[in-house]
Amino acid sequence: MDILLLAGMWLDASAWDPVVPTLAELGHRPVPVALPGQGDGDTSATLADQVAAVLSAVDAAPGRPLVVGHSAACALAWLAADARPERVAGVVFIGGFPPADGATYADFFEPVDGVMAFPGWEPFEGPDAADLGEAARRRFTDATVAVPSGVTKGVVHLTDARRFAVPVVLVCPEFSPDRVQEWIAAGELPELEKVEHLELVDIDSGHWPMVTRPVELARLLAEAAESRR
Repeated sequence: MDILLLAGMWLDASAWDPVVPTLAELGHRPVPVALPGQGDGDTSATLADQVAAVLSAVDAAPGRPLVVGHSAACALAWLAADARPERVAGVVFIGGFPPADGATYADFFEPVDGVMAFPGWEPFEGPDAADLGEAARRRFTDATVAVPSGVTKGVVHLTDARRFAVPVVLVCPEFSPDRVQEWIAAGELPELEKVEHLELVDIDSGHWPMVTRPVELARLLAEAAESRR
């Protein structure tokens, strides 16, 4: 099965390089998707441009692909399910959640000169980055790319309720499946509350398991793909 891999904020498609070999060994076709504005130097890119790139990858897949979103890019994966519910075999969210209609994509920090750069580690101290040592943090920081405000301030538009029938796997890194169940019960994750087929799986990592637990993450993604064949 084609597994489309969408990187979160400040990462380009190479963020998936540690995951790709294991996915291929397990018999799948990993496809890291290049997102406009994340690694190509296009500071004019918009959220609509990124959605178009994801949908192009969905349409190019020979069968029904699994769409994987990390962190903020969970929104892109969910937008793909909304736009192509009949073409997407399933969605995997890693360390993030599907936004509601009308939400801003990733307005976490104020852009400077039209882009939002990686803000450093202070906002992520604690469970998010606890498994990243100093050397890994330096490599991560050196690889980050600033994301255009046309992406970060884009508004999510969801239109097709058939998205709720698309099977979803939520990989829980810095938070637990039990916490997710609590958030759903409290009404804090309205889109997940409506998903008809939701599976929560744990991974012992911080927010970036593709960096710290790539083999384990690849195996979880392969299992999600195999259950959707």
